[in-house]
Amino acid sequence: MDLNAIQTQITSDLAQVVSKQALEEVRVKYLGRKGVIAELTGSIPGLPAQQRGLFGKEVNALKNKLLGLFEEKEKILNSQNQDLKHDKLDIGMPGIAQELGHLHPITQIIDEICTLFSRMGFSVVDGPEVETEYNNFTGLNIPLEHPSRDAFDTFYLKDYAQLLLRSHTSPVQVRAMKTQKPPLAIVVPGRVYRPDAVDASHLFMFHQIEGFLVNDNIRFSDLKGVLEIFAKGIFGEEIKMRFRPHFFPFTEPSVEVDISCIICKGRGCSVCGRKGWLEILGAGMIHPNVFKQVGYDSVKCTGFAFGMGVERIAMLKYGINDIRLFFQNDLRFLKQF
Repeated sequence: MDLNAIQTQITSDLAQVVSKQALEEVRVKYLGRKGVIAELTGSIPGLPAQQRGLFGKEVNALKNKLLGLFEEKEKILNSQNQDLKHDKLDIGMPGIAQELGHLHPITQIIDEICTLFSRMGFSVVDGPEVETEYNNFTGLNIPLEHPSRDAFDTFYLKDYAQLLLRSHTSPVQVRAMKTQKPPLAIVVPGRVYRPDAVDASHLFMFHQIEGFLVNDNIRFSDLKGVLEIFAKGIFGEEIKMRFRPHFFPFTEPSVEVDISCIICKGRGCSVCGRKGWLEILGAGMIHPNVFKQVGYDSVKCTGFAFGMGVERIAMLKYGINDIRLFFQNDLRFLKQF
């Protein structure tokens, strides 16, 4: 037998030992009555006379070395056990399982909406949450006398009169058009801030997604087609959609967009106020004054824009009746998504 190979195997087996029980199993394997060393010793009489003495000495040396290795390994295990006792750690107790997290429902909805628009050729763009008054208001054709520009309706930064926490994601529309030329097709997800009283449908911080498309000869029918694909992609192919005339300073004409109630299928219920319709977003054709503010040719360029509250979309999609549930960090609620 190759004694060097046996010694190598012993070293490998001992390296894998992590308990006294495993050490005893290895000891029996090599030093037991029917172990490897016993077999080697029993094979000596069958060797030629001139080889017996030398082979016996080698086997004896291997045995002594093995005994030393076992003693050293046992000391290491004893030392580790003492450390465990000192730390008062009961290794017999079951471990504490680490729960895997997952995306917040608001993040899931944002990803779902942005993916839908990406498939239609829109790029996803981010923007700063601290904005200039120009980008947030003036560039979007919102005049000085508009109520939203009042200090009670916007979070202005102290000591920085021209800076504020953006009240919508539309300022990115101004930023993008000032640095890029048409054609543009962009959606902008992000947090926005308004000093609203907190209740079941309002928060001082929430999420919006702004979208806009600018090119030559963009028509209102293009807006309708894009929003219909979006609405059916989020709420299901069976829903119906309608536009209602509205006013926004940055679009003309402007509309509010409704879908048939996903609960009662348009028949009328408590969720839709017995009307059969649910409002999901505002939209319209980009106002010529906005194009002038960013240096576009307001005669040649046309485009549409839309904006939606992400929390509202999530509440409608999942039948949630209180916006505050999204931010209370209650795992009983969050684990449902």
